Amino acid sequence: MKPAGRISRLPILKEVEKWVDYKKLCWEEYTLAKVLLEMKNITKTFPGVKALDNVNLKVEEGEIHALVGENGAGKSTLMNVLSGIYPYGTYEGDIVYNGEVCKFGKIKDSEEKGIVIIHQELALIPYMTIGENMFLGNERGKSAAIDWNETYGEADKYLKMVGLSESSRVLVKDIGTGKQQLVEIAKALAKHAKLLILDEPTSSLNEKDSQALLDLMLKFKKEGMTSIIISHKLNEVAYVADKITVIRDGSTIETMDKHTTEISEDRIIQGMVGRELTDRFPKRHGVKIGDINMEVKNWTVHHPLYPERKVCDNVSIKVRKGEVVGISGLMGAGRTELAMSIFGQSYGTNISGQLYLNGKEVQLKTVKQAIKNKLAYVTEDRKGNGLVLTNPIKINTTLANLDSISPHKIIDKDKEYQVAEEYRGKLKTKCPTVEQNVGNLSGGNQQKVLLAKWMFADPDVLILDEPTRGIDVGAKYEIYCIINDLVAAGKSVVMISSELPEVLGMSDRIYIMNEGRIAGELSAEEASQEKIMSIIVNSGKGA
Repeated sequence: MKPAGRISRLPILKEVEKWVDYKKLCWEEYTLAKVLLEMKNITKTFPGVKALDNVNLKVEEGEIHALVGENGAGKSTLMNVLSGIYPYGTYEGDIVYNGEVCKFGKIKDSEEKGIVIIHQELALIPYMTIGENMFLGNERGKSAAIDWNETYGEADKYLKMVGLSESSRVLVKDIGTGKQQLVEIAKALAKHAKLLILDEPTSSLNEKDSQALLDLMLKFKKEGMTSIIISHKLNEVAYVADKITVIRDGSTIETMDKHTTEISEDRIIQGMVGRELTDRFPKRHGVKIGDINMEVKNWTVHHPLYPERKVCDNVSIKVRKGEVVGISGLMGAGRTELAMSIFGQSYGTNISGQLYLNGKEVQLKTVKQAIKNKLAYVTEDRKGNGLVLTNPIKINTTLANLDSISPHKIIDKDKEYQVAEEYRGKLKTKCPTVEQNVGNLSGGNQQKVLLAKWMFADPDVLILDEPTRGIDVGAKYEIYCIINDLVAAGKSVVMISSELPEVLGMSDRIYIMNEGRIAGELSAEEASQEKIMSIIVNSGKGA
């Protein structure tokens, strides 16, 4: 008789062998995953600058691949090469997609292969329906006749895929920004996307909508979709991406794989900026908070199209010299409406209440009057309301304070150039020359030009509305330093931001807005994300 011990071990050894074989098979499947896209030695040059220098990118089928880097690093340029916005012949290198070398002459060529890009600025027409937008240029029907039943039926099917319950017959203007982003994704699905490229998809979304969008990407991944995401929100990148490729100064630095490397925000930042960034919010030392610089009392603003609706309801706030005051709240809370209505009544109707600057009540009926009274507003919509994209940096920089460069009412071109160069250096704006059109700059550098424009106006009170939207961590730090310099000089800063860590990291005091009202006020010492969200929830509108 064989020893019982040996007999009892045999099944165990077989199970171990099976497990080892299974693990080996899994690893082989993982390591031999199909490469869907390979961009080889991509070089792209613009007048005076090499935007991409032998960049390489490899994306495997069914993965979410993140592309990160500082503003101007070349991320969007690389994706514009891939999608055919920059056609074959305007760059060097090869695009190999699904095993085939591709030479896209236009964006339609890449879409026919299943490569669909969704840009940071949504390309939807507000006064057309969701369905019309989804199939614009991709119409359903025969010959010259559009089949509207098929159009709206197909649109509703794709809207359901992205979790939208709205009818496709609703006008785009009647849905929020978060839902518009989902419409863009549904539009991409309608083009039978196999590779979905999202450029800063959550930059204008609140935390709830951002999380929903990221979870949707993970859902698509399970269904076999491949995605490339460009984002400056590193916590989102770490949450959703399988691999992260870092681009710096137009060159590929490294690709990190979540399966083999522990990826943290600090690790990503180190790759992006080339050094460890130990503190994202610079400390303010020796700044003395002084007297009240601006006070708003009982401020009420009505909607311009729906006069019966109050967008700001009896709001009162105070801002002192040398102080950064944050305004937090969910999207639609009334923060931007408050800022714009204060700034020369550039938003709203039936505005009532009192506005005091340096202890004196003022009536600011126009933007010109607001600027004259040393009040400035940096808009959240830099492309639509903040900058003239077809004009050079130098003209945009001096636009809000032309008197300073116009002796005898004639613009001094040399002075204009000198001022633009000064602010280019102060804000570290990446551009070959201040003669370059602002529209040719990256989003972060456009934001720096917008900030320079209002800094040159020399305001006593500067209202910053989402000042770091779409800006990388390195550029954010630079803007935070500029904010600290402003308050150190005795200026007052009001900062509206949807990013709670930013509000908490930079503010001396925080007002929380909800449904057009001030729901609460917290000092920097007592403020936390939990307390801010608790105030919002308890004021009547959940997160």
